[in-house]
Amino acid sequence: MEIDAAREVRTTCPYCGVGCGVLAKVAADGQVSVRGDPDHPANFGRLCSKGSALAETIDLDGRLLHPEIDGRRAGWDEALDRVASTFSKTIAEHGPDSVAFYVSGQLLTEDYYVANKLMKGFVGSANIDTNSRLCMASSVAGHRRAFGSDTVPGTYEDLELADLIVLVGSNLAWCHPVLYQRIAAAREKRPDMKVVLVDPRRTMTADIADMHLAIAPDGDVALFTGLLAHLGQHNAVDRGYISAHTAGFGQALFAASKLDLAGVAAATDLSEDELTRFYSLFAATAKTVTVYSQGVNQSSSGTDKVNAVINCHLATGRIGKPGAGPFSVTGQPNAMGGREVGGMANMLAAHMEIENPEHRDRLQRFWNAPAVAQKPGLKAVEMFQALADGRIKALWIMATNPVDSMPDADAVEAAIKACPFVVVSDVLAKTDTVRHAHVRLPAAAWGEKDGTVTNSERRISRQRAFLGLPGEVRPDWWIVAEVARRMGFGAAFSHYAPAEIFAEHAALSGFENDGARDFDIGIYAGVDSKTYAALEPFQWPAPSLSTPGGVQAGRDPSNTRFFANGNFYTPDGKARFIAIRPASDTRTNPDYPLILNTGRVRDHWHTMTRTGKSPRLSQHIAEPFVEIHPADAQRYDIGDADIVRISSPRGEVLVRAMITSRQRRGSLFAPMHWTDQFAAKGRLDALTASLTDPVSGQPALKHVAVRLEKFAAKAFGFAVTRRRPEAIDADYWAAARCRGGWRVELAFAAAEIDWTGFAQSLFGAPPETEMLAYHDRDAGQHRIAAFDDKHLAGALFVASGPVAVSRGWAAQQLEEVHASQRERFRIVAGRAGAERPDAGAIVCSCFGVGVNQIVAAVTAGCATVDAIGGALKAGTNCGSCRAEIRAIIQVNRFQAAE
Repeated sequence: MEIDAAREVRTTCPYCGVGCGVLAKVAADGQVSVRGDPDHPANFGRLCSKGSALAETIDLDGRLLHPEIDGRRAGWDEALDRVASTFSKTIAEHGPDSVAFYVSGQLLTEDYYVANKLMKGFVGSANIDTNSRLCMASSVAGHRRAFGSDTVPGTYEDLELADLIVLVGSNLAWCHPVLYQRIAAAREKRPDMKVVLVDPRRTMTADIADMHLAIAPDGDVALFTGLLAHLGQHNAVDRGYISAHTAGFGQALFAASKLDLAGVAAATDLSEDELTRFYSLFAATAKTVTVYSQGVNQSSSGTDKVNAVINCHLATGRIGKPGAGPFSVTGQPNAMGGREVGGMANMLAAHMEIENPEHRDRLQRFWNAPAVAQKPGLKAVEMFQALADGRIKALWIMATNPVDSMPDADAVEAAIKACPFVVVSDVLAKTDTVRHAHVRLPAAAWGEKDGTVTNSERRISRQRAFLGLPGEVRPDWWIVAEVARRMGFGAAFSHYAPAEIFAEHAALSGFENDGARDFDIGIYAGVDSKTYAALEPFQWPAPSLSTPGGVQAGRDPSNTRFFANGNFYTPDGKARFIAIRPASDTRTNPDYPLILNTGRVRDHWHTMTRTGKSPRLSQHIAEPFVEIHPADAQRYDIGDADIVRISSPRGEVLVRAMITSRQRRGSLFAPMHWTDQFAAKGRLDALTASLTDPVSGQPALKHVAVRLEKFAAKAFGFAVTRRRPEAIDADYWAAARCRGGWRVELAFAAAEIDWTGFAQSLFGAPPETEMLAYHDRDAGQHRIAAFDDKHLAGALFVASGPVAVSRGWAAQQLEEVHASQRERFRIVAGRAGAERPDAGAIVCSCFGVGVNQIVAAVTAGCATVDAIGGALKAGTNCGSCRAEIRAIIQVNRFQAAE
């Protein structure tokens, strides 16, 4: 499509499920800048560090720009014909269940809709599942058990109206920063608002919490069944709501009462006093919102956790009311849109049920499909197990990287490698998954594609293109539709633009609905391209005016919330309490005595295919790490910044040790972002098991039995280089973007190495490159710098322990001119001059402010986060670093007072 050069386009952020509005400005010279959309109701102009850096991630470096077959460039016709003919032949020979699609919350709703339609309606199998299975499936299952539908009752406004917010398994400050900032702003206006954090770790979100419950891993079921029992025992339930709008309360309360307060304390590793204070606060606060995320969902008891939370809200009638309700926040930009179109293996489109023959018939008639899938398909973990044992013979992966993100990732990679036919549609030419594809299809990226996404509060927003399609790149919906046509289904896949797909999606949502289903956007069934282009963010339901009453039966017509007055999507219209009994779940043993918890960091996203492009986002944390409690570090003789090996029965990783009292004793935390593209051995999901929740099929990624040991490094290194290293001959390495090039952390099992030769190879420097070196072999100190005319080609610093050189200063040298020999020797010395103080490790990514600068400002008299912001700007943009700034202030003010 043609894109005007100089304009500002309203679009939506492609990261988490907050769904922030973004204004993308394309200048006359083609330069792109982004800012938050002040008129978007999800963020009102706020952006997190990742959203603020979006313009740094849209270059063509590393892009897959042309179709490829078996590693060679091919045309679209040849590639699409190969995909269509192979899938058709496989289905003819082995049946429809011999093929599968593995899709993603990175897809737009229109992409998702077409892929689901092809698989469930025309291939006739439900073997389409999504990486949202890894993050939101337990919420879906819990909603459906309780409400009869996958309905999020509340809205973001409730976070600002609540008197009590309970954050469960959610590091909101880092994973959903804009929601965190909305809560922080509301609390400044209403200091009486209380926040409780339920999390094994003392995360940065604890900065805003009045109470932190450092719960034992998977102790949430016991915590909330104990809460239900407390509510019943203290007559703190809403008998009227329970009687009029629910069923099963007696059985749920009886099951919860099996565990007394002492039993709950033992199961949660919390004191009876902590439990009583939390339970009393919850019981006394009518306006309570419980926000939960991956710490609840990514569990073998995730669905029970969700229902344990919902039970407490149903018992108190705190649902669908301003400032009250259970609230699931999604991890991906379109996890909700994928649920709407039936992107999971056990769902049909438009929130219809695959188990319901009336729903299957309705969908078949609407699509005029030959045969809608009759039974649920294989969920993600099952899908890759079926790939391994040969039941699935052709697999199409879209916009996701399962070799890194699936549990038991090494086994998943082996299964993909062994599959007879693998298609991958992706943005990048090199990912750990793309490398195993027989056919590679170049898909459109954010800024190039056009469609809709749905955020965590059911708000549908437009993602709009502001860049042209580079090379031979095509949108995902177009790719799927072209394959469908070649498979003989042209009449059903004749869509010419996303607007037409969205109109069909909307029409299906209202088809034979009449208020019987929660998801209804039927008012947009007749949308045309002009209206679609101008579509404003809106929340569903948005039914056709012909729907009785013009609103869904379960929706309060005065607002956008569900269930305040009952009207659930069950046969009798009543919500279901779920009787839950906590079960003990010990996974550790003498060989694997520690519990590993996995998750995200502030400035990176999933497997870094996007954030890994941004120098700014790699400044804060540039390598894989593990948080270790000081007592555990002492037990295993591990020092801060040592390299450590984490092992499970499935694999091992090498990561940097970070010793912190924020971590529970006996537990570890490590982020899931690093891949073979960015680290030697950082694929964390090589450790995790394929253990899943029995109801939702969601993997238990937060509770993994592991062991820990120090890696016996004889030498450590740090390097900066203008060229990205192609191959790094080191036992441990981690590469990250920096301005002007790359920075690389290194560790070696051997100390005797030709360091000059290693440096030349690392920098990609030809033999004639000017090299300056310093060697002190007795001390294990080596420093080597290579120069290309007046510019630094690379610098390597080696030491017998973790290298102490300033990373930021060294990386900065790649952009500077080094004309004099004195300046060049300064690099070899590894020190900035006195006139150029070292900023230190970056705390504020938005403005590049380091810890040394913050400490200096504190010493100069800045005693608050706002004062630091006034002096340095740190913490004044996205606010994600404010908790870290506050911690730095507290430590340094305390030291100054000693």
